[in-house]
Amino acid sequence: MKELNQLFKRVFTKELENTDKTVYDLFQWQTVDVSLKNYQTGEIIYEMKDLEFPEHYSQNACNIIATKYFRRKGVPNQFGYEHSMREIADRLVGFWADAIKEEGLIDTDEEWQIYYDELVYAFLMQMWAPNSPQWFNTGLMRNYKISGSKDDLYYYDEKTGTVMESEDRYTRTQASACFILSIQDRLLGAHSISEHYVSETKLFKGGSGVGTNFSSLRGVNESLTSGGQSSGMMSFLQGLDRNAGAIKSGGTTRRAAKMVIVDIDHPEIDTFINWKVKEEQKVRALGKMGYDLSMDGEAYQTVSGQNSNNSVRLNAEFMQAVLNLKQEPDHKIKLRGRVDNRVDREVSVHDLWKHLNQATWECADPGIQFDDIFNTWHTCPGGENGNVDEKINRINATNPCSEYAFLDDTACNLASINIFKFYNQENNCIDIDSYIHLIGLIQCALEGSIYHGQFPTKDVARKSYLFRTTGLGIANAASLLLALGYPYDSAESRNLIAGITGVLTGTSYYVSSLIAGKVGAFPKYAINEAYMKRVIRNHSRVAGARTDAYEEIYYEPIKINHKLLQQMGFNDLSTQLKNAWKLAEETGEVYGYRNAQVSVIAPTGTISFAMDCGATSVEPFYNHVVFKKLIGGGSMEIVNPVMETALYNLNYNEKEVGEILTYLLEKDDRGYFLHEGVSGSPHIKPEHLPIFDTANTISPMGHVLMVSSITPMISGSVSKTVNLPNDASVEDVEDIHLLAYRTGTKAIAVYRDGCKASQPLSSGMADDHEKALEEYNYDELLALVKAGATTALNRVRPEGMRLSRTHAAKIGDIELYITIGFYEDGGIAEIFVSTDKEGTVVKGLLASLSKSISNMLQYHIPPDQISKMLRGQKYEPSGFVSRHPYIKFASSISDLMSKVIDIEHGDFSNCQVKPKNFTVMNKNNLVKSVAHDDNVSSSYNKDVSGEVLYGETCSHCGSDRMMQNGTCKLCLDCGTTTGCS
Repeated sequence: MKELNQLFKRVFTKELENTDKTVYDLFQWQTVDVSLKNYQTGEIIYEMKDLEFPEHYSQNACNIIATKYFRRKGVPNQFGYEHSMREIADRLVGFWADAIKEEGLIDTDEEWQIYYDELVYAFLMQMWAPNSPQWFNTGLMRNYKISGSKDDLYYYDEKTGTVMESEDRYTRTQASACFILSIQDRLLGAHSISEHYVSETKLFKGGSGVGTNFSSLRGVNESLTSGGQSSGMMSFLQGLDRNAGAIKSGGTTRRAAKMVIVDIDHPEIDTFINWKVKEEQKVRALGKMGYDLSMDGEAYQTVSGQNSNNSVRLNAEFMQAVLNLKQEPDHKIKLRGRVDNRVDREVSVHDLWKHLNQATWECADPGIQFDDIFNTWHTCPGGENGNVDEKINRINATNPCSEYAFLDDTACNLASINIFKFYNQENNCIDIDSYIHLIGLIQCALEGSIYHGQFPTKDVARKSYLFRTTGLGIANAASLLLALGYPYDSAESRNLIAGITGVLTGTSYYVSSLIAGKVGAFPKYAINEAYMKRVIRNHSRVAGARTDAYEEIYYEPIKINHKLLQQMGFNDLSTQLKNAWKLAEETGEVYGYRNAQVSVIAPTGTISFAMDCGATSVEPFYNHVVFKKLIGGGSMEIVNPVMETALYNLNYNEKEVGEILTYLLEKDDRGYFLHEGVSGSPHIKPEHLPIFDTANTISPMGHVLMVSSITPMISGSVSKTVNLPNDASVEDVEDIHLLAYRTGTKAIAVYRDGCKASQPLSSGMADDHEKALEEYNYDELLALVKAGATTALNRVRPEGMRLSRTHAAKIGDIELYITIGFYEDGGIAEIFVSTDKEGTVVKGLLASLSKSISNMLQYHIPPDQISKMLRGQKYEPSGFVSRHPYIKFASSISDLMSKVIDIEHGDFSNCQVKPKNFTVMNKNNLVKSVAHDDNVSSSYNKDVSGEVLYGETCSHCGSDRMMQNGTCKLCLDCGTTTGCS
């Protein structure tokens, strides 16, 4: 149809008209060397030279794209692997262009070329990026004739009307990162508990995430057809949890991404709510007994429930009872057996609500999902059969990060737009026209990924064909807000981001209707037409394109404030937002829609780095001082570049801007940043301080309101965790949950700093090729002593008066004082560890340990061997270390001692902070020893305290710079995410 063909026009590549140039000629290219090392062992994980990237890409983006996404073998070029972003762009965009031409969306070769050029340009300009499975899988057969094995993948054959097994892995693409699977209450057969093990395993193997509502499983002691009694839902959840723990996602060390959901009326709901609370208590008890407290250690492996995000699905009846607790404090709800009403029982709403908030406060699980709000915006409650009463046709579950929410046994392929790329610094405005143009191009690509896609199960393959859900979203919102000078926690920011998101969803539905006009609506559209049109109309009302009353909405969504948008100077955005939904409604009335859903707000972990985003998704900045990777290795600390733009836009002059930026980078002689943010900096006006707030200083309610403002402008949900300080109360958690429900949030997760006994840790620190001291037998130890000392077994005591240095540190609630004594030649002679805990067992044990190690030193055991013996030992107290300038984390007191010993002979490789210079003892003299290369920056920053997860190391590169990102975690060094996208 004519309207769809208008999408295929040159906006970004007008320069190519009437020339022989290609889209790749529009870029300046650079040659880059890429390497990735394990931060704990120093081992090189990945190293490649002379890779080709556009010149504007940062070293960090090059590192992450090459290490994560370049195909490493089987590529028929002179290297045998992908070495250029040209190759990535061609295999991805070429595949999508071919697919939509075959589908019938593109009519001519000229349209194909225009579509290809426009999308390649936007991709290479980092305007957008697809989710990780696209980078991994798409176009490998097309470009390189890499087919792969069958791998039990399926697609729906429209000609035969059946699900077919794919001939190979890469002719089609498995482009989806997000899956929702159903489960039925039976042991064997389709959708059974046994089959669920297999389905989850297949998804984890492929690196994807899966969510399931397990409420269909009968509770403990419900009757069985055999005459016995069920072991209950929780017993199967524990078994599936062990399976997920055994399967590393995508064949890597990353844990499987998994969401477990249970309805509030399930007979085992209280056990589920407190599952992780009790397991965390067991972990802490085991830690006190000396068991390894790392996530991969004995303590956590002994307990259950550690391999999933858990959520409770709260229905409208329960939430209304919660809201009325002051009037009806004794209100009860009935927990219902799935097949046996003998287990039915009434429970107090007050008690369940209290337990839920307490559990979230204690261990960050479970999260909350509001069933009625999800299903209010459900476009397809008729499902495949038109029966809206069937539980299976409701939105019962989400993917692990909570952004994709739809029918069971469906999947979604995601992409995100870097909205900061549409900010025009010269005019301080947003290029809405180009943004709208790109939305249409990407929706066609996502549709093409379904048309020529394949899926891990037969049911997902069939339902992906029948409903064709896509998930376009945004990233880097915080950069846009900062540049424009709006505080994250403000009506202006919420209104702006909701408006931008509304344009995305409205335009996507409009394009979807144009596609439907050309090749037909999604096959189950007719059954769901009335419901979908009602949802579209309600979206349109929130967007301001309609002024009539909401239909079947029982709360007041946060609407777009067009008067405020116009006051802010965004008249064009206001107009285009209304127009997008007007078109979506009008064309939908005529043609229907090709896609049942079109948008989500995903965490955008790794792909945000690929796009050089300053912030992920719709998250605020975690800090205004960032790490910049340098060509040739190393990194340096710089102020977030958007800060400078924001300051100039706020009318600060060049001198003032320079002094403010300098202020942010000031450090003391220990390497600490002196200032937390811009408060107190020269020239900053008090009214501007909120503009520069970061995640730690923004009110938790500000985070919730941002989610609630965006939610009615997208098809799916928003993946976001509200972070709280350690001293937050249970009542604070309750307030967040209540505000989320009242303002229309679909799902919310809360994380209180320090609520976990431990976070995932990498494996041992010792060099694989060297044995730790305790591994030597007697003969080997004797030989070691002889090799390391000229006086063999003769003990050498230090002189009566000797130099020493004391290291003060606090770990847990224990103050420690580690004193190192030196020989006259500067060698380490003794170590004494004391504590403020007078008269305790700990004090006595430390004295004994000190004496033993001092004797080892005086019998010539080399200090580095003693350090290796102590390094990585794990017991309580453990975790964040305060007071010490260079050590910020230790897994035990022994581990802390090893770091101190390392420091005293000039080794800072295991410390979180590397000083520029450090005084070491040597030959009776104090000398300055350069311990920290100028190009290697500290991995600790006071400004991000509470956001960087101390004690949690990346499973891929070993970096300790892990941060909370939505409901997932993200490594700031290599881009590894614990989520599914």
